Formats: sequence, C-alpha cells, structure tokens
Amino acid sequence: MAHVLSASAGISLTARIRSAFEGVIASWMKAREFQRTYNELDALSDHELSDIGVRRADIADIARAHVYG
Repeated sequence: MAHVLSASAGISLTARIRSAFEGVIASWMKAREFQRTYNELDALSDHELSDIGVRRADIADIARAHVYG
C-alpha cells in the first residue's frame, strides 16, 4: 500500500497561518514600493524624464522591474 505525505504534514497550523500572514504582508509591502516608485517617476516632468532616458510610457515597467525584479 502506498502512502502519500503532504509537504506540510510536519508544520503546525499556527506556523502555516503565520507563513500565510507573512506572505500577505510581503505582497502588500511590494505593492506599496511599486506605487511609491511609480508615483516618484510620474511626478517628474517630461524634460526630467528625458534627461534620465525614460519615456513616460515606460514608468510602470520600470517600477515593476525595480520591485519585482
């Protein structure tokens, strides 16, 4: 008879809840960092953006790459 073991069989319910909560907090913090980066770049004038070689249409992609890699 074959037995299948769950990967979380040895992890307590409290540890799983804590891990899920930490994952939510980490996602929330990354979303805040994305928004902060986006807002900072979006606040620059077109002239300032061109000085650093960024097009306004690329702001979201740049913010996403900065935060999520």
